[in-house]
Amino acid sequence: MVTLREITKDNYEECLNLKVADTQKDFVSSTVHSLAQAWIYYHTAFPFAVYAENTMVGFLMLGYYEAEGYYTLWKFLIDEKYQNRGYGREALKLGIEYLIDRFQVKEIYTAYHAANHVAKKLYASVGFRETGETAGNEIGMRLIINDEMTSR
Repeated sequence: MVTLREITKDNYEECLNLKVADTQKDFVSSTVHSLAQAWIYYHTAFPFAVYAENTMVGFLMLGYYEAEGYYTLWKFLIDEKYQNRGYGREALKLGIEYLIDRFQVKEIYTAYHAANHVAKKLYASVGFRETGETAGNEIGMRLIINDEMTSR
């Protein structure tokens, strides 16, 4: 069972030790960098540890992008030791549910590195679609929330 849990003084060091494979390091920020951003943007950043049962397996940070006026999947990683077990997809769905339940969002944005085909496939599997917008190597995606997603 996958859950999202608050990052606290009791688990932050474990979160800081989460790592992706060397081949993925250009695709995602470290948790150190992400938690620093969460601290600075504490009003609009929502960081979570991803747990499978009682083992921390990843990190997910959602946010509200004030300049554009939308919610976003901002940071996301599953530790290299726990990839390819379905944890990422489940955590992503929980993050979407969190934004729907807490903020009644109608759409969520994210982006992936053009070379990160795994992220593209994962995001598409839960309904994200490319927007046609790019910024450097980043390709924008948007999830439009439908009635099925809000009637759990």
